[in-house]
Amino acid sequence: MLGLSLGPGLGYVLLGTLHDAAIRAIIWYISMALVSLWGYRLYRQFDFKRMSHVDLARWYRKITFFYYLMFILWTVIFLLFIPLHASNLHYIAIFTQMGSAVVASSLLFSDRRLYLPIILILMIPLILYFAQISSWYGYVLTVFACVFAWVLTYAASSSNRLLFKTSYQASHDQLTGLYNRNYFIDAMQHTVNALNSNNGYCSLLLIDLDHFKTINDSLGHDVGDVMLKEVARRMGEIVPKNVLIARMGGDEFIVVGGIAASRQRCLADTMEMAEGLRESLKEVYLIGRHHLHISASIGISILHQPKNNANQYIKEADIAMYQVKDKGRDGIVLFGQEISDKVERNLQIERLLHQAIAKNEFYLNFQPQFDPGHNIVGCEVLLRWKNSKLGMVSPLEFIPIAEKTGLIIDIGYWVMQQSFKTLHEWLANGIDLQQLSINVSMRQFFFQTFPNEVDQLSRDYLTPETCCRITFELTESVMAEELDKLVRIMHQLKKQGFSFSIDDFGTGYSSLSYLRKVPLDEIKIDRSFIEEISTSKSDQSMIEMILNLSRVFGLKVVAEGVETQEQEDILLQGGCDLIQGYLLSRPLSREDFELLFRERQQAVPTSKIPDH
Repeated sequence: MLGLSLGPGLGYVLLGTLHDAAIRAIIWYISMALVSLWGYRLYRQFDFKRMSHVDLARWYRKITFFYYLMFILWTVIFLLFIPLHASNLHYIAIFTQMGSAVVASSLLFSDRRLYLPIILILMIPLILYFAQISSWYGYVLTVFACVFAWVLTYAASSSNRLLFKTSYQASHDQLTGLYNRNYFIDAMQHTVNALNSNNGYCSLLLIDLDHFKTINDSLGHDVGDVMLKEVARRMGEIVPKNVLIARMGGDEFIVVGGIAASRQRCLADTMEMAEGLRESLKEVYLIGRHHLHISASIGISILHQPKNNANQYIKEADIAMYQVKDKGRDGIVLFGQEISDKVERNLQIERLLHQAIAKNEFYLNFQPQFDPGHNIVGCEVLLRWKNSKLGMVSPLEFIPIAEKTGLIIDIGYWVMQQSFKTLHEWLANGIDLQQLSINVSMRQFFFQTFPNEVDQLSRDYLTPETCCRITFELTESVMAEELDKLVRIMHQLKKQGFSFSIDDFGTGYSSLSYLRKVPLDEIKIDRSFIEEISTSKSDQSMIEMILNLSRVFGLKVVAEGVETQEQEDILLQGGCDLIQGYLLSRPLSREDFELLFRERQQAVPTSKIPDH
């Protein structure tokens, strides 16, 4: 009877307990559902490629609060269910709490500010619960819980250290400790995103060390590495703390300034920072026993409401930096519309140059060369390009582009072929020129097939007797290249009868040692010395020195750019062999040159050598 009477009472207690647990569970599930819904919204809001640094920081603060709230709710359900011993729900609460701690340590190990507090939030209630059990197993469970909490913390901390070490290695340059290119591209993109939202201005500086390769090659990479570390240190001292510095690779560094409210403020801060960097990097470097000096070429791009990605702005700064290189290095250039237009035109010229030969857009002009008696004894071949879209394009514009792209190889071959062919036809038709001068670029001259091409063209159009009428004009810069290879090729071609001239003599790398080693036949005086020869004593002295030098080495002298009678008189009086310039004739088409030559043949020559 007693058992029957106690049974229904125990059942009512059990039902009441379960009913109370159900209510608690429903409340907790609703809370978790709301928090989960908020977490899903945070997930939808995340867009790494479009978010700025500020947006990312704001989003991360929200996600941090979300994690805290989510795991606090797990502690709440532990506190709600732990008193329910009658239905053994406290076992579920205990194992759920421990499982939550495991999840927290494995999920949040990337941020110490997250995993350490949350493990404590989850494990401290469990430890206190075990501690209040007044029995031996309660103490055992307390010790076990403490050890378990330490294991979770240790595992999460070890994973955290490994993650940060790996992340550091992936985002930093190993040598200098600066950020590397991969990290910089992502960071730069966040800056671009920020500018799109706050209407601010930002600067990008690309810094290239001038002649650093020379130090590496001459003193070794160990010295070069020490110098790069010192460069990184100096840059860190100059730029403000909120400025991002990265090493792009080799001797290139990049800097992104802070965001400014106005273009004027941004430009002023940027130029001040760039000038400070340029001056600091020029100071002497004491590395071992070496006192080293380098300079820096700095290209700048200003960003405002940008539409392009980070790589595009790096390209703009790179273009500006190469403008500094072209101007002599050790300077600062700001990328602007003028440079942009120039780059766009260069790209258009490069694209159209590829088709110029196939479309027969090139043609040759001929600049007559006169002896002292005004007889035409030779001419210089001049390349001209008329494009259907661009019209006439100056050689000063398209030749450097052809040099850089390698198109000069094919273009140079076409010029040689047409020149050889023209000389052959002229000689057959009675136009007896003593020399035909052809400009040869450095890149074309050192190209591996050049001697064979010359040999084949001479077989096609010339004879061993007429090869001597071809003169190849080289610029002085060719002497700064592989001198031994230069001399070897020249001797090889001279055996076939070809002659060589140095163009623009006196403006580049000429020296007595070069004149002694290089088998030249002719010197061509640069027009810059002739322009002021009638008014500048120094230019007159320079011309006199060149003429005397040519006699010592047995070289013929051609003066180009002669435009006045006074210039011609001074040159001829000094013993110049040939005159070339607008005073006597402008560059002519083939037909006009032939006409002028025949007229000069019929005219009675008069000496223009002044009386001494």
